[in-house]
Amino acid sequence: ETGPALAGAESALGEIVVDDGGDTLYVFIPDDGGDSTCYDDCATAWPPLEGVAQATGTVDAALLGTTARTDGAEQVTYNGWPLYYFANDAAPGDINGQGVNDVWYVIAPSGEVIR
Repeated sequence: ETGPALAGAESALGEIVVDDGGDTLYVFIPDDGGDSTCYDDCATAWPPLEGVAQATGTVDAALLGTTARTDGAEQVTYNGWPLYYFANDAAPGDINGQGVNDVWYVIAPSGEVIR
């Protein structure tokens, strides 16, 4: 079973990692490149990207991985960071989650968090 395909996309913040539908993906700074710490209300607002992702375009397959969530689901990681969507992004290319509470940020195909 193949999961989502990730790619790089141009944005106002530079090139960022998105899914195959063009939806922006985010990292949560408290995760600190490890296990997901976003559950319950957090995961409602910031749904985890689940499955085993494929790399396309400028996304580096070597930086893709997974981490186990407490419910047993596998969450996609990039450069060690668990990836999430933002519920308030309405359309592909939206970056409404950037900088929320100073803990949510997009990530570049290089694996660098863009703050």
